[in-house]
Amino acid sequence: MTSKSFRSKFMKKIMLRCAGAAVLASVLYVLLIVAVYFIGHRLIIWQTTPMYYLLKRVELYSSLLIPVGWLIMILVVIYIYWRKTAGYIEDIAAASLGLVRPDDEDIRLPAELREIEDRMNQIKKTALKNARDAKEAEQRKNDLVVNLAHDIRTPLASVIGYLSLLDEAQDMPAEQRAKYTGITLEKAYRLEQLIEEFFEITRFNLSTIILNKRKINLTFMLQQMADEFYPMMMPQNKQTKVHAPDDLIIWGDADKLARVFNNILKNAIAYSYSDSTIEVTASVEAGNVVIQFANSGDPIPPQKLEVIFERFFRLDTSRSSQTGGSGLGLAIAKEIVTAHGGTITAQSDEIKTTFTVVLPTGNLNPEKSKTQS
Repeated sequence: MTSKSFRSKFMKKIMLRCAGAAVLASVLYVLLIVAVYFIGHRLIIWQTTPMYYLLKRVELYSSLLIPVGWLIMILVVIYIYWRKTAGYIEDIAAASLGLVRPDDEDIRLPAELREIEDRMNQIKKTALKNARDAKEAEQRKNDLVVNLAHDIRTPLASVIGYLSLLDEAQDMPAEQRAKYTGITLEKAYRLEQLIEEFFEITRFNLSTIILNKRKINLTFMLQQMADEFYPMMMPQNKQTKVHAPDDLIIWGDADKLARVFNNILKNAIAYSYSDSTIEVTASVEAGNVVIQFANSGDPIPPQKLEVIFERFFRLDTSRSSQTGGSGLGLAIAKEIVTAHGGTITAQSDEIKTTFTVVLPTGNLNPEKSKTQS
């Protein structure tokens, strides 16, 4: 419900109550006049006293006094409800202070404002949750930066140390020189990876996702990515199999969707068992393209599945060279998929872990794709 419709509903409720009270008061007013008339003319025998002449004069002007009396009564009813509405506003204004208090105490309002009370409590809970999530994300980010700064020193020291040896020992045997050069190169690659993580954090905080959509051959993209990861999987005898219809076409930002699939595949490779196969399947279901990445590995605990797409969250807190990362890969994947109007979810049990990306596509029609391009 939008704020405007909610406000209209609340005001309509107040007006209906006021109108109901006015109608009820009018009915009682009419009954009172009828009763006075009946009693005065049928049940009482009047004597010619000053009271008699006073009532006769009132009766003479009854055609004017009765509407005026009714009007005064209606104004009193409106005034009472206006005062009550003003009181509601004061109650809401006082209760709104509770929205900024960092406690879990519920906001309380009169029974008539139960709907507003529920909405304010929902807003407060959401705000508190967002604040806690932001604080936790900031703490994870700070811990990550500290860890990265510490981790950078190790490969950097190694690179400097081995380069110094190579520089000082000009007559070093070729075999030993080649060994030291290989170690230096390996440490330099690790250093590059850590520095890239720093840039990843900066890009995530500063960039906004702008999509440049076009027609994409999804089958070709997935197969190409599987081939690119082959050198990474070969040492542990892992492989990736892609199951997708020939020439499955989707409409989206190719570079950003490639980043989504790259992050998921990299995650699946890092956490899968040796000698296992990562199954990638793509199909069209109910007008959506469904892409699944399934790998065999240690199951992800349920409590971690709930936060696995949050910023700076890392499954592996040991920061090993195989699985260490910025904790942004899946968070970025979720933002890109959401920008495409899709969803990304994860499931895990003792048998396999599956990441599912669902992308809406009423645009599989080539003619529609041409029009949009």
